[in-house]
Amino acid sequence: MSGHLSIVGIGPGDLRLVTPMARDAIEQADVIVGYKPYVKLIESLLTTQTIEANGMTREVERAQAAVEMAFAGKRVAVISSGDAGMYAMGSLVYQMLQEHGWHVDHPTRVNMIPGITAANACASLVGTPLGHDGCTISLSDLLTPWELIEQRIEAAAKADFAITFYNPRSRRRTNQIEIAQAILLQHRSPDTPVAIVDNAYRGDEQSVQISDLANFTNCEFAMTAAVVIGNSQSYLFADKIITPRGYDNKYCFESGAVKQGQQRGKTLNTQELSA
Repeated sequence: MSGHLSIVGIGPGDLRLVTPMARDAIEQADVIVGYKPYVKLIESLLTTQTIEANGMTREVERAQAAVEMAFAGKRVAVISSGDAGMYAMGSLVYQMLQEHGWHVDHPTRVNMIPGITAANACASLVGTPLGHDGCTISLSDLLTPWELIEQRIEAAAKADFAITFYNPRSRRRTNQIEIAQAILLQHRSPDTPVAIVDNAYRGDEQSVQISDLANFTNCEFAMTAAVVIGNSQSYLFADKIITPRGYDNKYCFESGAVKQGQQRGKTLNTQELSA
């Protein structure tokens, strides 16, 4: 029997940031599978779909149910906040498909539908902190050994990446973010700008705090926040964090503009600016 399984990223929480492709998958589904709070975020898109929602730590249960229903001929949409391929259900669903013997010629169709992930959503509220090379690191050690997480923080710090920390702190995990801070302070200035964004694009629940590397751990935040840390070139401008891409090193700026469109004596064209 031919079913259809969509693995859907619904973005940060505002329906205006749910992509048209994601809306189509949700609206055309027979069954919606997801974490209860995420299903609530899209409830205005729901009509006659069957809802399979449950709580935290039951991801394997959700993935198995989704695969089994799709194999039985249902159109199933598994939803995740942000992008389903980043710290979300995507990888687990594909692993479950592998366990159930799915292959490219299987009658059940499977597709990933991208969404706006937390790093992008949070960064957009505070300027361009990810304007150059960056990475994301989850500080949760539930599925990854802390020793490995520390190695990744050290490598990112040495490489001067702008970093977005997911799952930065919880009631049980209170010191990991401070260890991360200590590692970063060995490699970049204490006044490096830092943004802490919680519940991005979720109305009155949204919180944005701007701090610096030396002091940001004194701010109030928990697991649902994202902590965005600039690189060595990042700076504050009008309460925004700007991480330059390097145009000012290549082009001649004057009064905030490229002087007569010249690059060190060479005519600057539109294609170069958009590269």
